[in-house]
Amino acid sequence: MKTPRMDRRGRGALVAATRGNVSEATLGYNLAMVGATEIGSLIDRDPAIRAGRPKIAGTGVTVMRVAAWYKMGLTPEEIATQYGHLSLAQVHAALAYYHANPEEIEADLAQEEAFAESVR
Repeated sequence: MKTPRMDRRGRGALVAATRGNVSEATLGYNLAMVGATEIGSLIDRDPAIRAGRPKIAGTGVTVMRVAAWYKMGLTPEEIATQYGHLSLAQVHAALAYYHANPEEIEADLAQEEAFAESVR
């Protein structure tokens, strides 16, 4: 299977897919979300999962984790592609939550870092 080349706007995968050159698995985030989605439904909390931290609905991936990947330099597209079970919309929703609530997410990141330091 050929890997599609991206044009300068990153449209290669979608263009190639319309020509039948790329499987759905290769497209990953492009095909994950079909139809209208209420933005507020993409992030949730469950006290039984990840200590109730905000997370991407239907997954165990926290907003804190997506924010950490983003702060390490990954683009939203890279995050969605590398973690194939996440759609681009889910990644952007997590980043929107992070940017709307930076104090909460930065506190979670600091707490995680402090814990990591304590066990080293």
